Amino acid sequence: MGMLERGGKVRTAVIPERKKKIADQIVRENILPGSEVHTDEFPGYMDLSSEYAHKVINHLEGYVDGRVHTQGIENFWSLLKRQLSGTYIAVEPFHLFRYVDEQVFRYNNRATKDNPMTDADRFSLALSQIAGKRLTYKEVTGKVGETPF
Repeated sequence: MGMLERGGKVRTAVIPERKKKIADQIVRENILPGSEVHTDEFPGYMDLSSEYAHKVINHLEGYVDGRVHTQGIENFWSLLKRQLSGTYIAVEPFHLFRYVDEQVFRYNNRATKDNPMTDADRFSLALSQIAGKRLTYKEVTGKVGETPF
């Protein structure tokens, strides 16, 4: 599941199933009440109108209605799918969150007019976030939980 703030960052969560209760919880944890929220027609989002300015785009009727659309997050999913099928090919479900997190990092740190990042800048940023952390072979293969650092 993903959320994208217009002109901002993307946030994601790998969820076990597409159910209203899970979607509702994640939206409420990540989006401030009163915010304008644009979604597709998934029934799990229909109770958001009580706390959010909720606008729905029905993809059977069209993809854009003025400023109401989900094209930004659809772009993110398209990039993730190309990464998974073109670069990594075989992805184990217990590692999926790691691949999604990598794509979130790439997307949130892409070069824009306001943020002219280079590949070297992204590399330095990635290295600065792994200093002092340890990943064991058992963690990579799913044999044990994550190291508590």
